[in-house]
Amino acid sequence: MFRSTSPVGKVLSESSFDDSEKLSFDAAEEKAAVRRLDYSILPLVTMFYLLSFLDRANIGNARVAGLQKGLHLTDHQYQVAVTVTFVPYIMAELPANLLLRKVGPSLLMPLLLVIWGIIVTLQGVVTSYAGLVTIRAFLGLCEGPMFPGIVLYLSGFYTREELSLRVALFFSSASLSGAFSGLLAAAIQNMHGVGGKPGWAWIFILEGLFTVLVGVVAFFLVPSTLQDSKFLTQRQKDIIMVRLARDRPAVNVVEEFSVKEIMRSLRSPHVILLFIQLFCTGTTLYGLALFLPSIVNQLGFSPTHTQLISVGPFAAGFLVILCSAYLSDRYHSRAIPTMIIALLAVIGYAMFLGVSHPYVAYGSLFLSVPGVYATAPLLSAWMANNSEPYYRRATSVAIGFVATNAGGILATWSYPTKEGPRFQRTTIMNLTFSVIVIVGAAINAKYLSRENDRKTQRRAELLAPYTNDEHSDGGEKAWLDLGDRHPDFRYSL
Repeated sequence: MFRSTSPVGKVLSESSFDDSEKLSFDAAEEKAAVRRLDYSILPLVTMFYLLSFLDRANIGNARVAGLQKGLHLTDHQYQVAVTVTFVPYIMAELPANLLLRKVGPSLLMPLLLVIWGIIVTLQGVVTSYAGLVTIRAFLGLCEGPMFPGIVLYLSGFYTREELSLRVALFFSSASLSGAFSGLLAAAIQNMHGVGGKPGWAWIFILEGLFTVLVGVVAFFLVPSTLQDSKFLTQRQKDIIMVRLARDRPAVNVVEEFSVKEIMRSLRSPHVILLFIQLFCTGTTLYGLALFLPSIVNQLGFSPTHTQLISVGPFAAGFLVILCSAYLSDRYHSRAIPTMIIALLAVIGYAMFLGVSHPYVAYGSLFLSVPGVYATAPLLSAWMANNSEPYYRRATSVAIGFVATNAGGILATWSYPTKEGPRFQRTTIMNLTFSVIVIVGAAINAKYLSRENDRKTQRRAELLAPYTNDEHSDGGEKAWLDLGDRHPDFRYSL
């Protein structure tokens, strides 16, 4: 259940955005407005995240192409170089989300893209371990704000029941980046010796320059708010605003930044439960993103063959991400799709752990990769769905990605070369974490269902401090203070 049933929502669904006159529209016109919004927003953020994931994870392909040998790195040094990306990445997520509204997405997102594109390009000219570690730290600092920023950004354009599919559409680019990364690396590494540089260096240089180009173009295309969009008519903007107000009445409440909202987010049981699930998902996801090429390589495949066949599992992940998110939005459910998809990961890791033939082990990746990658957008949308008002939602979304990337740090240290290709201890850990995601989703759904019932039963009591002669339901003040704890706000399950 996603929609608000508040009287405020009912009024806004019938009136224009500025309440000056009635705004009537049919389902076809509403659908056309949302479709135009999709066309103007989703391709941009999808490209942003594809480049973000590609530029962060292509170090795995560079390793297969000779990075570790070229810079004379030990396994420990390589792991440090990967780990150091996540520390500033995590530190940047919450502050950036809180600043997103102030700075404006139209400036912040393209600027980050240009800066980290330059940094990625510079990775191609490093000649030492110290240089690689330094450049990876700055990469993490610039990339950290992008994923939580995109989720927060989209939550301001779409209703809660639409958000999962839109998050999945841009997040599916993570799977595509895994597929493209292998194909691109297989082609680019053939430039070995051009300009006196090794093939792994050209992977960074060419992919970084493309990111810079996209960032420059993005300055002219990204709208900070719905009203800034150049691709929608004013009537379409009004229709979308009415839909948002009907779905989340707090969307039109003027809110000032408050530390209180940060603390309310951090104390919310559903945020804590999703934090645990996203940490588990982050550990498994980054393990596959960063080490799948190395795992396949250690199964006995040549470097070029490894780059090419690494595409398959990520392509499967792309399809499962879109299908699961569509069904999640279609049937207004987050918990059940999450549990079903995570079960694929459990089966995949169990297969990888139990088989001996390298081709069967490789085949198990077609279960574990979709089972891990497809849970992330569902959990991210679930986090954004259930936190209001704006700064509480901004905090919850950022905290979710702090958990995900903290899992990335653990993943970085979980694949020592000497334990490959089976990585028995790590595979058991990943299997266990996938089970935790299943159990956590069930517990969270039960808790949220109980909270919905409790708020309904205590509606008068919860609204009593805010009611007056003018607002029998507490009006904007109730929505601003209670947020998702408002009795007319229904938590999504």
